[in-house]
Amino acid sequence: MLALRLTRVAHPAVQLRRLLVAAAAAGTGFLLLSALGYAMAHPDHSTAALLRLAWCAIPLAATVYLAVAVARTDPGTRPRPGLSALGLGPARLMAVAALNTVLACTLGSLLALAVFLHLRGDLTGMPFDGAAKDFLAADRPLPLPAALTLLTVPPVLASTAVALVLRPRDLPGTPGRNPVVYALLAARRTTGTDATTGSRPTTNTRLTGHPAPDTAPPRHPAPDTTPPPHPADGDQPAPVSEIPPVPAAAEAAPTGLPWAVAVLAAGLAMESYAGVTEASPRTALPGGLATGPVGVLVGWSLTALGLVLAAPALAHLCGRLLQAVRPGALRLLAGRVLMAEANRIGRPLGVVCAVTSATFAATVLHSGGKHPGGPLTTLGGLVVAGCAVATLLTTAVEARQARAGTTEALLRLGAPATLLRGAAALRTGALLALFGPFTLLIADLAARPLVR
Repeated sequence: MLALRLTRVAHPAVQLRRLLVAAAAAGTGFLLLSALGYAMAHPDHSTAALLRLAWCAIPLAATVYLAVAVARTDPGTRPRPGLSALGLGPARLMAVAALNTVLACTLGSLLALAVFLHLRGDLTGMPFDGAAKDFLAADRPLPLPAALTLLTVPPVLASTAVALVLRPRDLPGTPGRNPVVYALLAARRTTGTDATTGSRPTTNTRLTGHPAPDTAPPRHPAPDTTPPPHPADGDQPAPVSEIPPVPAAAEAAPTGLPWAVAVLAAGLAMESYAGVTEASPRTALPGGLATGPVGVLVGWSLTALGLVLAAPALAHLCGRLLQAVRPGALRLLAGRVLMAEANRIGRPLGVVCAVTSATFAATVLHSGGKHPGGPLTTLGGLVVAGCAVATLLTTAVEARQARAGTTEALLRLGAPATLLRGAAALRTGALLALFGPFTLLIADLAARPLVR
């Protein structure tokens, strides 16, 4: 009931993101049912039916990825002070997020079942003059248990992934990652005084919670007689309490670039070798997407994985380049934020680059008319591309929510709003300038062996 209430009273933007998850689950569920229909219509082609079902794993993974991103940005399942006293601790909020994901994916699966039954003619007759009866097995009875089993896959996998990502990681009674506790402990380590009262504590409290007597004699530091520096005209010194602490680990450079380069090189080398070898086994993807050697398809998969692995390091490098050669306030702010958010925004950006590379390869293949794509191929491509773009936008919203405290502190210190908007536009332009040519280059190299 709590999950239903949170779903009903959520913000329209949150409802829109949940509807995107439902739409992705509906597209994935329809692809799974179409694979079942092909297996029913062609009982002698078990290998082709199994291949169609296996390729449904790509839109299924994209749907799960989008569901996790939407659950992480849901404000209704975010821990707040005082909720634990009401029985809504981190574990309960994690369960609520998983239930919200189940509701959205179940709605999409039911919609997919209704459309599938309508196209088969089981509800109101055969639509479109029976154009869909060949791959939906309209002349055969539908095994309902098998269909329901396939439709439960997206909700189960998505909710499980959400529960694993949002599970509580901090032990009860320990500071964890609470920024308030982090600031208090940092002030206590640096000054040796109580951060809340300004006085030196009389006892030392260990992490175990048992107080120990303080046997060290009290020390009285000499007063500092150095006058404070005078600020410039019109400038006000920033109070330390208004500047949020930023952990040093937030700006650590991603370390996956060597592995990404190795995976990219291995994928391109495998494609080139398999493309010129006549004895390599060949296969055809479902829906006429591509026909070629298996090594070429495996090599393209490795290049897509390399793009995903290289994206965080490239985003971090982009932030460093923005701060090069005597940066001003605008470039410095944009570069520092981009470096801090490279790990968060890099992976979704890499997925978008991989999908763009696949779209470019499919466009090259279909331009000659040799491998025309079918409706299921188009639907699968729309599901994967839509999930990738929606995940990137949702991750951008999550990053904006994560730096909300820093943005408020900058506004209180007098930073103009145009500076923040200009920094956001500069970050977007820098990412497009770096990732656009790089993605097109990898896409061209990956598509050349497929057209031979």
